[in-house]
Amino acid sequence: MLKWKRSLSVLAITAILGTLAACGGGGNGANNAGASTAAPASTDAAATTAPSSGSGEPVKLRIMWWGSQPRHEATLAALDLYTKNNPNVTFEPEYSGMDGYLDKLSTQAAANNAPDIVQLDPGWMPDWMARKQLTELAPEVDVSKFDEKLLAGGQLDGKQYAVPLGSVAFGMVYDKAAMDKLGIANPANGWTWDDFFALAKESQAKLPDGQYFTLDYAGNYFMYSAYQYARGKGQVITDEGHFNVDEATYLEWTRKFEELRKEGLVPPADVNASDKENDPQMDLLAAGKVLFRYSFSNNLGTWDSIKPGAYALVTMPRAEEAGGWLKPSMFLAVSKNSKHAEEAKKFINWFVNDPEAAQVTQTFRGLPANKDNAALLEANMSELDKVGLGLLRATEPDGQTWSAGAGGWTNFVDKDWVLVRDQLSFGKSTPEEAYKQLKEAAQSYEK
Repeated sequence: MLKWKRSLSVLAITAILGTLAACGGGGNGANNAGASTAAPASTDAAATTAPSSGSGEPVKLRIMWWGSQPRHEATLAALDLYTKNNPNVTFEPEYSGMDGYLDKLSTQAAANNAPDIVQLDPGWMPDWMARKQLTELAPEVDVSKFDEKLLAGGQLDGKQYAVPLGSVAFGMVYDKAAMDKLGIANPANGWTWDDFFALAKESQAKLPDGQYFTLDYAGNYFMYSAYQYARGKGQVITDEGHFNVDEATYLEWTRKFEELRKEGLVPPADVNASDKENDPQMDLLAAGKVLFRYSFSNNLGTWDSIKPGAYALVTMPRAEEAGGWLKPSMFLAVSKNSKHAEEAKKFINWFVNDPEAAQVTQTFRGLPANKDNAALLEANMSELDKVGLGLLRATEPDGQTWSAGAGGWTNFVDKDWVLVRDQLSFGKSTPEEAYKQLKEAAQSYEK
């Protein structure tokens, strides 16, 4: 579960030094941050050799992560490099897209069979730490080069249970090539929600059959969060664990998408439900069926690998306040049941701190949270990464600040909200009924 604290972004001062930036797509793709296509820079001057494993006994570490194909390839290359330098350590990788990731990992953890090393969405951290499912990382993992504000999400009772891998800015990606061809104006950073909905209406006469302005976001948790923030109504769920969906704002949002649905500007419910982000065949943006979807600042490389040169990024629309936010991209942790916890922690220390590892992993999870590695990569940043950096910098001045918030709400976001989302999309629920259903479902999570 993800929530974000409404405030001027304290991260703005340090995000570039410490991180680049959703997933996305947290549960349901909120921080399914994609990948960069930057080629590794030369490591002759900056690289260091991965530390040799102490015992020399053969060790196989299971490691699990989600992401796009470019992220998979970079991570596998990093694992190979670590094994090259530590021949006794090999890996059993488990990787996939975001869909179903949390369910699979939670099932494994409940059976005391979680992988040794796990990638976690920041929004899941309160629950995982409270359930004592992670191992303390100190002293093996050095976090001296990390910003305290980013480390906080992986801490409980003064102990570090997970390390942030990067930072992302939440915005939108659009099919610039298609819009230029159709004669639809491109948006600019700083645009408003009024601009967004006006552009949707203006595009109606230019869109061919089977192509739509945007996905149906009427019931999407993360997009609604951005809208509620922009309207100055704060978090959807407070840090204290209270339901805070503003009724008037929620009805305004869902009714706007009800109009778009009636006017054929969002896909029919069955088409909308078929969307799978970053899948070259199933992603509706990649398939050319929609022009807009939400994205993170480090995702452009993934889109570009699907259709080179076609896509661009823009800030999340704003209103009274900014709609986009800055947040840690994801965390890496060692599961409590790991039989090789010491070796797992040594690997994590290398993965997040070694400049040679950074040259391999690049910005596939955002610019590294380690400040020295961030500076190293920024000096050799690709043109695509520079576009992502531009989105982060445009979000910084007054973007919302991310907060993991209270624990215990994961199922509300990943299950209850999704049920209401589908009912709205398929016309099985009115906006008023959807709000009532969410409010009733929240009662069992209230603290």
